[in-house]
Amino acid sequence: MIHGWVNLQKAVEVENYALAAELRDEINKLEAESLAASANALVYENIQYAFRLGQKGRHKVFVYSGVICGMDPVCCISSSLRESACIDKLTRGSNQPFYQVLVDVHVDPDLLVAYVPEENLLAPDGPNKGRFDHPYLSFLFYGMDAAGDFIPIKQLWEKYNRPRHEVPPIDEDA
Repeated sequence: MIHGWVNLQKAVEVENYALAAELRDEINKLEAESLAASANALVYENIQYAFRLGQKGRHKVFVYSGVICGMDPVCCISSSLRESACIDKLTRGSNQPFYQVLVDVHVDPDLLVAYVPEENLLAPDGPNKGRFDHPYLSFLFYGMDAAGDFIPIKQLWEKYNRPRHEVPPIDEDA
């Protein structure tokens, strides 16, 4: 944006008013887009997610298991990818949370990370301490908690502004 203002100033100085008008219009368009993006960000600031970082889940359609490693309040992929993935045909469309999911390499070794709409994820019925392997696990998570979910590193839960989920230890004597 600053570059646009500098170019506008130069165009006025050399009295190239046609170029100055084009630059002014482009700057106005960018400012309007920036304002709209800021307004959209406020709308999604307090969105409620059904899944949390480190939580295990299963894809409803493709049945692979995965671990949540990121989240977006709405679909943030390009329109061409959205079209090829038939996002608009989903019940909730693109206006629902989408998750970055690490896919278990034993289930699908060719698919490392998937971008999954909330409506296509299923949470396990109970604790799931079963085997889960992925090359990024040790970079993004400290280890597994008592429920079988993964504990995200500080940078991950701070990036998404999500509180750390603590599972109380299971009392084996009860």
